[in-house]
Amino acid sequence: MAMNRTYSTTLPLFLILSLAISFIVMAQSTQIQDVCAQIATALSAPSAVHYAGTESFKKFSEHWASSSNQVPACAVQPHTADDVGKILQIIDRTRTPFAVMGGGHATSPFLSSTEGVHISTSAFTSIEYNEVTKTVKFGAGLKWEELYAALEPYGVNVPGGRIPGVGVGGFILGGGYSLHTNQVGLSFDSIVAFELVKPTGEVVEVTHESDPELFFALKGGGNNFGVVTKFTMKTFPQGQIWGGTITYADPAVFGAVNAATAKFSAESTDPKAVLLAYTTFFQGTPLLQAQFLNISSVASTVATQSFTAMINAITISPRPGWSAVCPSIPCAHSLGVSVPAYSLSFMTVLTEQLLSVGPELSDKSLIFLGFVSEPFIPSILSHNTHDTAYPFTRDVLYTPFNIFVAWADPSQDKAMKAAIEKISEVLEKTLVEEGYKDVPTSPLYPNYALWDAPLERIYGTNLPKLQEVKRRVDPGDVMGLAGGFKVPSKAVVRDEL
Repeated sequence: MAMNRTYSTTLPLFLILSLAISFIVMAQSTQIQDVCAQIATALSAPSAVHYAGTESFKKFSEHWASSSNQVPACAVQPHTADDVGKILQIIDRTRTPFAVMGGGHATSPFLSSTEGVHISTSAFTSIEYNEVTKTVKFGAGLKWEELYAALEPYGVNVPGGRIPGVGVGGFILGGGYSLHTNQVGLSFDSIVAFELVKPTGEVVEVTHESDPELFFALKGGGNNFGVVTKFTMKTFPQGQIWGGTITYADPAVFGAVNAATAKFSAESTDPKAVLLAYTTFFQGTPLLQAQFLNISSVASTVATQSFTAMINAITISPRPGWSAVCPSIPCAHSLGVSVPAYSLSFMTVLTEQLLSVGPELSDKSLIFLGFVSEPFIPSILSHNTHDTAYPFTRDVLYTPFNIFVAWADPSQDKAMKAAIEKISEVLEKTLVEEGYKDVPTSPLYPNYALWDAPLERIYGTNLPKLQEVKRRVDPGDVMGLAGGFKVPSKAVVRDEL
């Protein structure tokens, strides 16, 4: 009888709790749908709100990697900066979670996805080249290969993405390492103006002259200060180039490629010479892509060609195999390691990691595991005469080495994340043993950082200054309703930084 009384008392409480949780979720969903309706009413044509079940919703909200997706209540495609302002005002008033997505190439969840209101900048695709000032003003919804192609007839170029499909917005706001970084610095070093929609809805042009603190914050501060709809960027002359990708598949030659990479990193001083070495374990096959002609290879696209043609020919994996194994866009994560130098011992360790960890992940639906070595000459941080939010120190150059993993089964997310984090620990330990003691506290490149990266590794000693700008520009913390590496109202930066 006592047991019966216990059940008769507990069961209703459980049911009440379950119903309460369900009611809260339904109420939140209904509230966000109401916000979507408010936005739809406020927008001017052709700006529009799109809902699940339509091709436009899918187009405007899905990322390149499915693991970066959340399903929003609605996807909004504004066509004007004023409409972006109206959206932000409604979001502020209703305190609705939201996201802003450009090219959708982010490989971490929560950075440009949401279950609330998803804003797509895909309609901002204008390109205006000024032949007098040698600058180009362009929309935040473009992909880099589109901008390169538009500038090619003028014989000029800009420092941007190194593979097809990368959007301009997130790339620039995070820093932007390009194939021209040795010559002109990071991508945002060439920016002279931002068209910014502040969290209050006000549309402003931000330059170093008009607002130096905000101009500083936008260069590496991510999406903390509003929504950028246009960029104005300095160009430089661009003719034909000689370059391309060479692919090596015989592990016996990897030692020679590693030695050549280490030699290039240590000895190259030519700002027009650039190297990216992709070391990849692809479905059981180790591959290495780099630019070395005297080593036996299985494929090469090296030629005298236009810059646009070279970019469009670059892939980070053999795509025919990718499509055969995973017809849909795969799950993917990237994780950065700050590397001050690419010694032969470091290159050897990373190859050992690839050849040992790759097979271990093969039974977990691994598509490919890749390492990207990116040596630059030390002078790349000297091209900007003004301070920038990233990197928080320019005393030492830390290049943005990337660990990238793609897989097919979403249930393996934790295993894949743990694997690349372990690889990162091994590589950092190797660098510390080589004498680079500050690597564990050095600046992390935001565009390669995992979503849970320590904030002090992203903003470091620049955090107090960023907080001041944040309090002035976004006192209501509207941008805090979006994902990304958030600048909080209060924070403590570790003394060793």
